[in-house]
This record gives sequence, structure tokens and C-alpha cells, in this order.
Amino acid sequence: MLLSDKIKALAHTYAPDTVQVRRHIHANPELSFEEHNTAAYVEEVLKSYGLQPQRMANTGIVAIIEGRNPDKKTIALRADLDALPILEANAVDYKSKNEGVMHACGHDVHTASLLGVARILQELRNEFEGSIKLVFQPGEEKFPGGASIMIKEGVLTNPVPESIIAQHVFPLLPAGKVGFKSGMYMASADEIYITVKGKGGHAAIPEMNVDPVLISAHLIVALQQVVSRMASPKVPTVLSFGKVEAKGATNVIPNEVKIEGTFRTMNEVWRRGAHQKIKKLAENLCESMGGSCDIDIKNGYPFLQNEPELTARARAAAQQYLGEENVVDLDLWMGAEDFAYYSQEVNACFYRLGTRNEARGITSSVHTPTFDIEEAALETGIGLMAWIAVQELQSQGNN
Repeated sequence: MLLSDKIKALAHTYAPDTVQVRRHIHANPELSFEEHNTAAYVEEVLKSYGLQPQRMANTGIVAIIEGRNPDKKTIALRADLDALPILEANAVDYKSKNEGVMHACGHDVHTASLLGVARILQELRNEFEGSIKLVFQPGEEKFPGGASIMIKEGVLTNPVPESIIAQHVFPLLPAGKVGFKSGMYMASADEIYITVKGKGGHAAIPEMNVDPVLISAHLIVALQQVVSRMASPKVPTVLSFGKVEAKGATNVIPNEVKIEGTFRTMNEVWRRGAHQKIKKLAENLCESMGGSCDIDIKNGYPFLQNEPELTARARAAAQQYLGEENVVDLDLWMGAEDFAYYSQEVNACFYRLGTRNEARGITSSVHTPTFDIEEAALETGIGLMAWIAVQELQSQGNN
């Protein structure tokens, strides 16, 4: 029997168990860097497969699957463990038991899938040469990102992986399909915090005050110049403000307004330059209107780049495993992912796993209270990632 057929058979056999693992994790979500029970559960499952998991970054886990000639080549596979502070609205048996915490970004799927992959590859370890490093990472959703901490603690050493691969749920794509994008794929993501300061007082006598609400309104509009008039059209750029807090009243002008937003792009030179333009414009505008501001821009995740040769090989492996009709090309995505940290250090491939089922109404986006997946995608996820892994171990590509 061909190795691909063996993997497909095992993926089919272990899919029901993987569904139950995913449901357990989904029902017991934990926030970023608080994944203590999740980590303990992952360790327990890995040990049941005969692996020896090791802790990193407190709630992170690493395990090694050794094939024949384990020192020949090492690749890494990554999943993330954390959930989001969202109150789940789904009426399902596996609904979150932790009120206000939900796996709304599919990390339960990623973790369950990698555990399924581990089970398949551990069973087939005599069928391939090299080693596979399993990386279960905490804190993807929270700055500074668990990936950066895992890297600092040596996740990319001892042994050194020649490449790292991850998959992520994609509710825009039907279950059974996957998507790839070579080269630049996801944006950097920085956090912007602005405190606009004025002089508060009675709203009926605005001439006696310096209105930070009015200044903030002008500022939010004016800062869009950074995108519309200062950014090159060749460099994707997004500047959005999602939180404005003015603790006044109908007849009270407050002393200050707090504004929070995000800046995203795909060019590091422009990224640094844009930070300075945002600060200068904000300070000058506030001063011109009689106020002032404090502005803090926190550098977040870098851009994510899929190494072209590795991605081409992974895409070809997916076509072979799933059929060409089930592998699609992806567009640039202005979302951010801390997997980007790995892509800055080692050849990386981050691809998308379709989870949509319109007939069943499973269409909600990630980060929403009604996000869920078509669980048939788990069989695709565990089989495909296992196949890509063994194909990459056999590859003679330039890593």
C-alpha cells in the first residue's frame, strides 16, 4: 500500500477520535498564557501515543517523533492552544463551559489536528526518515505572542528544524478544500494608544474649554491620510481605530479621550516610517486645536512570509493528496498571526484549512460568538498535514 493511502486510511480511522479531542478542547477553553489544563491534556494525549512531551514557555509543549535515521532532517509542525475572551452563542453539546471564554479562532481545531497528525506519524515512524518536531504554542492571540517566547526559549534549536508548517481554519473555504499563498501573506500588526488631552467643563460653554472629543474626531479622520495619501499603493496598509473612550456626558466635556487602534502593513521600512508620521500628525493636530496628546505605538507581530519553494512543495503535496480541484490560491490577508515570528527565523509555510458548510449554516467568521466548523474538515486536516510532513522530509529542496 502506498504511504499516502496508509495516511488516508489512518486519518479516516482516527477522525472520530480527533473530533472528540477537538470538542473536549472547545468545551474547556483557556485564555492566552493561561492554558494550564489544555497543556496538561495535550501532554496526556501525547504520552498515550508513546511520545515524551517537554514544557516550554510555561504552557507550551514540544515533542519529537523520530523516524528512521532521525538526525537526517528535522521539520516542525505548529499548533496554538489559546482561546479568546468571547461569550459563546452556539447551542452545541460542546459549548464552552468557561463563560466569557471561547475557541472562536479555531485553535481547538489546530491543536486537535496536530494531535491527530502526531498519532498518524508516530504509527508510521518506520515509514520515513528524519524527525518531526511538534510545537504546541501558547498565547497566539495576545501580545507579545507565544511564538516569540518559544523562539527565545529555543524551540527552533535542539534539533534545528529546516522548516516549519502550520494550518489555520478558514471559514470562507468549504470543508475538504485548502488554500496556499506563496511569499508575503499576512500583515504586521501594531497597536496604537492615543490619549487626547484638553480642558473639560460644561458643554454649554465650549468657548471656556478645549474639547478633546472634537479634537479626537478630527484626528481619527486626519490620520487616514497616512493610508490614502502617504502610503504607496504597492504596499498594502490598514489603519483602523476600534475603541474611543470619552467619559463625559450630554452636558459634560471630559478632560481627555482615549483612542485605540491598529496599524497593519507588509513592508518594514514603511512600517517604521508610518509610525513616525502617525505620531507627528497626531501631535501637531492636537496642538493646533489647543490640546495635546500622548501616543504609544507598540510593535506587534511582524509580517508573515511563506517561503516560495517550501510552499510550492506543500501545495503540490496537497494537490496529490486531495486533488487539484480542492487546492486553491489565496489572496493577501491583512490579518496578523504570531506564526510570522517563525517565518522570520526559518523557512515557513502557513496554509488554510477550509471549515465552511453552508448547507448546515456553518458560515460564521472567526472571532465571532457563533464561530464553529464543519468537523469533517478534521479528517482533511490530520491527513493532509501528515502527508505534507513526510513529503517534506523526503524533499531535497533548498531549505
